[in-house]
Amino acid sequence: MSDLRTSIEEASAPVLERLAALPRLVPFLVVLALGVAGVLIPGWGWVLVGIVALILGWFLYIAWPALTPPGRMLRLAVIAITVAIMLTRLFPQRG
Repeated sequence: MSDLRTSIEEASAPVLERLAALPRLVPFLVVLALGVAGVLIPGWGWVLVGIVALILGWFLYIAWPALTPPGRMLRLAVIAITVAIMLTRLFPQRG
């Protein structure tokens, strides 16, 4: 394992332990609320969607070694969709 991965896992451990202590529904609802708020808030809502993309990317990075290839692809697709939503909020189409 690389030094970078080890340091990220060690730095993430306290946060992941706190998240694991919460009921499973709480982190899901927080991410969902950020995503919905990001879509509904005009102007700077893209920032909230970007935060969701970063959180999901962090979860994917931490879980990558334990995931099967289909699980990896599904999670990458969710992050790609989230980034696409963020970009459409950041650069709205003028018509």
